[in-house]
Amino acid sequence: MGRAFVYVILGGGVAAGYAALEFTKRGVSPGELCIISEEPVPPYERPALSKGYLLPEAPARLPSFHTCVGANEERLTPKWYKEHGIELVLGSQVKSADVRRKTLLTAAGETISYKILIIATGARALKLEEFGVNGSYAENVCYLRDLADANRLVNVMQSCGGGNAVVIGGGYIGMECAASLVINKINVTMVFPEAHCMARLFTPKISSYYEEYYKSKGVKFIKGTVLSSFDNDSNVKVTAVNLRDGSRLPADMVVVGIGIRPNTSLFEGQLTLEKGGIKVNGHLQSSNSSVYAVGDVAAFPVKLFGETRRLEHVDSARKSARHAVASIMEAGKIGEFDYLPFFYSRVFTSSWQFYGDNSGEVVHFGDYSGSTVGAYWVSNGHLVGSFLEGGTKEEYEAMAKATRVKPVIEDLSELERQGLGFALAVSEKPPPSQASDVSGSGLVVEIPLYAWHATAGVVVAASIAAFAYWYGRRRRRW
Repeated sequence: MGRAFVYVILGGGVAAGYAALEFTKRGVSPGELCIISEEPVPPYERPALSKGYLLPEAPARLPSFHTCVGANEERLTPKWYKEHGIELVLGSQVKSADVRRKTLLTAAGETISYKILIIATGARALKLEEFGVNGSYAENVCYLRDLADANRLVNVMQSCGGGNAVVIGGGYIGMECAASLVINKINVTMVFPEAHCMARLFTPKISSYYEEYYKSKGVKFIKGTVLSSFDNDSNVKVTAVNLRDGSRLPADMVVVGIGIRPNTSLFEGQLTLEKGGIKVNGHLQSSNSSVYAVGDVAAFPVKLFGETRRLEHVDSARKSARHAVASIMEAGKIGEFDYLPFFYSRVFTSSWQFYGDNSGEVVHFGDYSGSTVGAYWVSNGHLVGSFLEGGTKEEYEAMAKATRVKPVIEDLSELERQGLGFALAVSEKPPPSQASDVSGSGLVVEIPLYAWHATAGVVVAASIAAFAYWYGRRRRRW
């Protein structure tokens, strides 16, 4: 038993939905495209699970957050896929893949063949057992990666209003779930081994800003230690969390957010892997020319920094999916993926955005006892990263533009003095053909001109066009 398609998307996460929309925009014919997903529903905006889905009043529910509403695009409901002749194979696990023969074998025994495969398998949540701690099976221990996890978390929250929750992990999931638990009137203690929250992205100063904010909402922090075991009652329900430092925390529920692992197992030994993911080129094409990879599972070249990276964020999933489809449907006519790394989050009334890279020296700006704060990262004399909390849409866009052009920074103290004003000044100036001084400050801004064509005039025109494109970009935060 088997079916054949021209294009197959393996995985049903955010990237799959955005790839499907791009296929239809570029003229895929009915019957040519198939999406295979382990989830029982079509692709949806995963960030909603740790935000709107957990609200105690008027929570987000499907079909309201099917892709691609997160980017202000069409909402791809089951009806939409049917109308466009896209085959959905839902609730189906692929047991094996043969990229040489271009076939996938499902758990139900069906063989699905393809001409072009897009791997959008994303990642799975790391479990406590992988760190030597048992207890994931307990009914009040929750993870959050998919819709089933979210439903379980909601049910557990509703059963312990006014109770105590312990959140294991200080990253994205930990911070966003902690905020949602507080909104649901649950007492929260966060536990993580690092010295501060969001340690992979934030500086200690930025982390302290958010920790103080969370403390004002009643959240407690226990840092520098990890979970060692659970206490359980006769129903195998967790009643307390034991930490390695000897602490014991009463718990009515536990939320675990200790990282993710890309789903690459089907392709190990068949495709080149790097940075924990599937290595792809600037067109998102893997070491096998008929296979592409997008989203969390893809390790792709970030042109801005000249190195391969794997980025775990919804923005990268959306944009890499679209670019892969464009490269497939318009082979030879589409340039390489030129992505500015972008991360964001919203918790309580707080909202931040980060662009670029958090390497090199950091310059903080703003009043860290106030509502609008930021930071720049400078490496090898260039601005390579930026962070802003509490900005306007225009201010966030300015930070993105300034980061993309990587201006030369000669004076860190002057950069600190100008703060947000520096990004605004850079973004408002047309790209010069040579270095120019911003506000007479001694901060030299170089906009690099790329030699795309032979003549200088064409180079300048191309640079201005590129800047205009970035100036006109509109990011919608999900």
